[in-house]
Amino acid sequence: MDLNRFSRDIESLSMKMTSGQSAEFGRRMEFVKLRLVELYKKNMVKINHSVMELICAKHLIRYGYVVDVEKQLTEILVCDLHGTKGDGSTVVEIETGFVPPDHALDPLSYYYARIASKISRYSRFANQFILATTPVSILPIPAMFKRPPRDRRTNEIANLKSICDSYYRNPPVSEEDIVNGRIHMIYIIDIDQGNVIEIDIDSYFDFISTMAPASNIIYGNR
Repeated sequence: MDLNRFSRDIESLSMKMTSGQSAEFGRRMEFVKLRLVELYKKNMVKINHSVMELICAKHLIRYGYVVDVEKQLTEILVCDLHGTKGDGSTVVEIETGFVPPDHALDPLSYYYARIASKISRYSRFANQFILATTPVSILPIPAMFKRPPRDRRTNEIANLKSICDSYYRNPPVSEEDIVNGRIHMIYIIDIDQGNVIEIDIDSYFDFISTMAPASNIIYGNR
């Protein structure tokens, strides 16, 4: 652990992103920055993930949100970012595409289940649920989350639960959470520029569909 280097990197990025902004913007960013430093002291965050959290926090704060990071939602669920604005709330989960060594032989299935699990479990805690990733990562979002709950078929719900159960059993992802899971937007994080690009779900699926046959592998019969 190198606290001095972590603090310098986070401070440098924060100063770059708050330059020319309002005092209130600076105060909200300062809270996020200090929170990340405290979490690093407890060995709860790493620099690459923290940088992405700080960039996403800046994006939300620009839209008037008050932002917290690594917020406890339940005894077992902690979200990457939680933003509140008036009576509304947003949860952002950052995905880097990392697959642990234990799943070296089934990386896509594992990643598919992880994305499905996050949408199902986290989206009920906010009015808006967002997945964020970098331009080099493709999110294997189950196609049924493109449609509202009323249009989801019984067989695809059961199939997705079976896939999630293969990887998540303590506790398992509930069928109710799968039925009601929602995703509203994708954030593409440009780390080099310190910016976020928003993509709505329909546009994201349309973009992936142009990559056939890769799209069939990612969104095919799973």
